[in-house]
Amino acid sequence: MAGLHAILDLVDTINDWVGKVLSFGVLFMFVMVLIEVVRRYFFNSPTVWGNELTQLIFGVYVVLCGGYILRWGGHVNVDIFYSRFSTKNKAITDIITFVLFFLFCGMMLTYGGSLAWESLARFEHSQSAWNPPLYPVKLMIPLGAFLLLLQGIAKLLRDIEAVITGGKITKRETRETETL
Repeated sequence: MAGLHAILDLVDTINDWVGKVLSFGVLFMFVMVLIEVVRRYFFNSPTVWGNELTQLIFGVYVVLCGGYILRWGGHVNVDIFYSRFSTKNKAITDIITFVLFFLFCGMMLTYGGSLAWESLARFEHSQSAWNPPLYPVKLMIPLGAFLLLLQGIAKLLRDIEAVITGGKITKRETRETETL
């Protein structure tokens, strides 16, 4: 059981690291938009590439942050009922709905992977004046889906453990709630 918990902690660590690295992308996007606004409205000299670069970075940010957000419980829930459930009933609900989650991740891996592969095979570029390559950004789609799936499997295993142990809070869950 300790080996399984070590693997689950590794998945958490990977998604935490990705989320923290990507948080700097938000700051970079903020600076890029600020520079673009100042150049456009104060100097009447916008860049050709600023807006498109910001959009590409935001796309990578959104796709890769799914696992991090799932790890910290940031995805949308219907809290009208869910928030009133016990830990064990929340775990049971999450186990039942994992099928939908798995289908979603499977579709993202399948179709996102196909889209990324086609883009890489053609060395796809944007059709703008700047014309940056798009395939590196599209390759992030299956990677993000994979990170999300790993974190979802880790959550499923923890939910199964919660059901088996009667919903008792483990050390890992206590630490997560304290840091939030």
